[in-house]
Amino acid sequence: LGFQLNLLDTPGHADFSEDTYRTLAAADNALMLIDAAKGLEPQTRKLFAVCRLNGLPVFTFVNKLDRPGLEPLEILDQIEKEFDLPTYAVNWPIGSGERFRGVYHRPTKMVHLFEKTGTAGRSKGASSSTIPWGDPSLEDLLEEDLYMNLIDEVELLDELGGELDLQAVKDGKLTAVYFGSGMNNFGVELFLKSFLGYAGPPRARESLGEEVPPDGGDFSGFVFKLQANMDPRHRDRVAFLRICSGTFTRGMKVKVDRTGK
Repeated sequence: LGFQLNLLDTPGHADFSEDTYRTLAAADNALMLIDAAKGLEPQTRKLFAVCRLNGLPVFTFVNKLDRPGLEPLEILDQIEKEFDLPTYAVNWPIGSGERFRGVYHRPTKMVHLFEKTGTAGRSKGASSSTIPWGDPSLEDLLEEDLYMNLIDEVELLDELGGELDLQAVKDGKLTAVYFGSGMNNFGVELFLKSFLGYAGPPRARESLGEEVPPDGGDFSGFVFKLQANMDPRHRDRVAFLRICSGTFTRGMKVKVDRTGK
């Protein structure tokens, strides 16, 4: 069986905060995108508070590892101190900036080596190769200092916590952290594959004091956003609706439970 994901992309700028807050009400999981150079930003803090209020599992992707940035441990420390949220690094970066060489994927104990593609490494995209952790050839493929740092940091991570507590992630008590470069599409596939296995399923919703299970037979949903003038040629309004149960069929007639209309 395949998977179907409905992505609700929201701008991080403060001018769009109202849209973002409403959109989060329709989500089952949240992905917190952090710039490796900037760390936690003011709007990130506000959005996380909304995620916690809604009880959403929060996954974290630290982006732009191919540019100079904060130390990975410093970013984890920021998340834990400011959000009072424990972290678990699912993968770990090897170097950063111009010396970003890849990531170590802890669940599979595989090293994914990164290499920019294109002329002078300037084009978007990257190629990668995988090597098992402990393979002697890894030492030859990495600079000596990067290799020794990786050994030390992986040992430290294993001492802090060897296995991911998936239930804690789904309960919003732990965030799974990933590192990569979105522009070069490196580390993104690793995240998506993990997300499919780790993310929480559609949740039951409450309506007029009653719980609506996602596998309920009758169609139900709630409007989380109204948008006007999406088509400049018409005076239109579009309602964005989150389906909570049942199946929506085009042309079907529904009523607002609160008013009966």
